[in-house]
Amino acid sequence: MTHPEDAGRSAGLAAIDREMARQGEDALASFEAGRETAGQIAASLRRTGRLLMLGMGGSHAVGRAVEPFYRALGIAAVALPLSEQLVSPLPADATTILLTSQSGESGEVLRWLREGGATPDTFGLTLEAGSTLGRAVPCLTGAGGSEQAFAATRSLTITFAQHLAILAALGADPGAALAALRDGTDGPVDAAVEALAGVDTVVTSGRLLRGLAETIALGFTELAREPAYALEGGQLRHGPMEMLGPRIGVLHFCADEPSEPLVKSLAAACVAAGSPTVVLDASGRETVPGAVNLTLPPAAGMAAVFRILPVAQRLMIAHAARRVPDAGTPLRSNKITRVE
Repeated sequence: MTHPEDAGRSAGLAAIDREMARQGEDALASFEAGRETAGQIAASLRRTGRLLMLGMGGSHAVGRAVEPFYRALGIAAVALPLSEQLVSPLPADATTILLTSQSGESGEVLRWLREGGATPDTFGLTLEAGSTLGRAVPCLTGAGGSEQAFAATRSLTITFAQHLAILAALGADPGAALAALRDGTDGPVDAAVEALAGVDTVVTSGRLLRGLAETIALGFTELAREPAYALEGGQLRHGPMEMLGPRIGVLHFCADEPSEPLVKSLAAACVAAGSPTVVLDASGRETVPGAVNLTLPPAAGMAAVFRILPVAQRLMIAHAARRVPDAGTPLRSNKITRVE
């Protein structure tokens, strides 16, 4: 089948377009399909009160993004790269463990399972029920099978929906987040792409949405093959402001959150420093003068993630399309990283 967006696109970006076109539908299906296993995970979390989320790449970034939402429900939640846990493990006694891998076959996952990392309170999040991970522990399995395109888009959205199912089983109201998924937030990103046209590096930042910023920084790096990295807002304030200037672009992620004034004041400081500044703003409050403000419907928590994520994805894809002719076609990486 031919997709309109394929015209004039690299094969890699056309593949990403196809993944994104179905990500909302697959995420909603994953939420519904995961209710029973999500209930089991919630029961474990109520018993332990502790959550360790392990993953690599985008899977780890999603864990970072949902940490605050579990903590808001009284769960002591921490996300670590699985590679770090293998080298210097955090004690995980009496802890619920969520191991995330869309393929269920990455090198670190196989080693961790082989070395006996799994406990009776270990669960998986994957897109492949028949994978090594899917067979080893009870799993939430996303709809639609593995993502085929390089650079995570659909798989991220599905993994967020899987976490939403767990949060709902713990008592959080999923209504606003599900509405955001159904709506499929849209909006122009051209002004933001133009603002970043002359930069050498993109920095992403957030307070509550710090993990979402990390997720998008990874996508910028993978697709545009240029340095991009994430700094939590407070961390950006403490010294790294020295790097700011016309060649450093900054993306700020803002929800309807108590720390909204901190996000906006930092964005204003980036503007004053001469950095092209973009604010992905679901706060419903005043915009930042001098910045490119991508104003989205007001949203909090997971609803803000689902409002901002597709717009941020389209921004990173459009930015990469301007920078490299074969964006989305990996040169040094594989979709499934089997070597540690």
